[in-house]
Formats: sequence, structure tokens, C-alpha cells
Amino acid sequence: MIGLIGGMSWESSALYYRLLNEGVRERLGPTASARCLLWSFDFSEIEALQHRGDWKTLTVRLIEAALHLQNAGAGFLLICTNTMHRMAPEIQAALVIPLLHIADPTAEAIGRAGFRKIGLLGTAFTMEQDFYKGRLEDRHGLQVMVPDAADRAEIHRVIYEELVAGRIRPESRDIYRRVMAKLIEAGAEAIILGCTEITLLVSAEDSAVPLFDTTSLHARAAVERSLARR
Repeated sequence: MIGLIGGMSWESSALYYRLLNEGVRERLGPTASARCLLWSFDFSEIEALQHRGDWKTLTVRLIEAALHLQNAGAGFLLICTNTMHRMAPEIQAALVIPLLHIADPTAEAIGRAGFRKIGLLGTAFTMEQDFYKGRLEDRHGLQVMVPDAADRAEIHRVIYEELVAGRIRPESRDIYRRVMAKLIEAGAEAIILGCTEITLLVSAEDSAVPLFDTTSLHARAAVERSLARR
């Protein structure tokens, strides 16, 4: 049973649900679907706490959700957002069941493809803080590049003002294309779409180097783990 901590935002949680069910159907047949439990937050509350920097309260809230899912029968958990992996160690410490960290299947896919120098797009929290970049570098040996300060601000703005609300604007796609082109010019061999909503905006045709979508890679790893346990 896959436990999902979602609603951050529901746009990407809906994508997780579709990808999990498509993955199980491909493996087990046309009527098969994923066995999963979803705890969905009101993202307006989460977003306000993020931008106030109240990570302590956010940690408490996510641990509560994780324990509810564990007690309801989940065999392992996914946090359906990159940013909230900031408190992944605290959540895992509170659980008996494992937490499947979103950075690990992403880094493993990058390693299999033979890349080492990687551009990272995501929220400002993900691009600027060490909880995500550090795991990619320390555990997986990747060299992580992020956009400059002005570009990070634009990437973050588009996520919170547009993508979490389901607004897809060609002008914003152009911004992301420009930022990715600058990372590639600086030496990025591939780029991580390190926010679960970014895949709603850009695709492989928008980049001259491979894109690694954390949402699809996380969901695929969850399907593999779920079916292996079954």
C-alpha cells in the first residue's frame, strides 16, 4: 500500500495519482490499479508557513500526516513534493515504515545515464537550501548547478503564482527555456525538474539536454517498490 502525502499542490498530486495507476496498469493489466492512500493538505496553509519560514510547524504537520498514513496501513510513504523533503529525516525518524526520498530515484536515473554535472530547477527553498542539493552531491556524487539569483526568483514566482494554480502561460515557458539554456551554456549536461509542478509547463522539446522529471521518476520507483512487495 503506497502512502501519499499530497496536496502541495493538488495539481502535482493528481499527476502522481495518474502516474501510479498507469504504472500498475502497464505491469498488471488493463483493469489493475494502484493500492494507495492519500493525505491531502490545504496548500494555502502550507504555502503561508513556508514563506514565513516556520519549518518547525510544517515538520509537525507532515509527521502527523505520515503517522496517519502509517496507521491506516501504508507500507511505505511518498512526499509528493520536492520542497517538503526538507524535513524528510525528521519524518523518517518518526516512522516504522520507509520513506521513499524523491531525490534518490532521480539521482539513480541520472547516474545510469552517465551524467555528473546537473542543473537544478525548483522552488527557491529547493534551489538555495542544502537539504536537496546536498543529498544529490553527498550521496550520489553529482555536481549540482542552480540559476543565478534573479532567475531563481523568476522560477520560484512562476511555481507559486501560476503552476500551483494550474495556470500554464507560454511567456513563463519561455522564461524556463531561457534559464535552462543559460545552465546548459554554463556546462549542465542535464537538468532536474526539481519541483513536481514544473513538468506541467516544460517538456523535453524545451531543452537541448535531457530533463529528469522528479515526479515521474518518484512515481515509477513507488510502483516498482509496491509491486515488489506485493
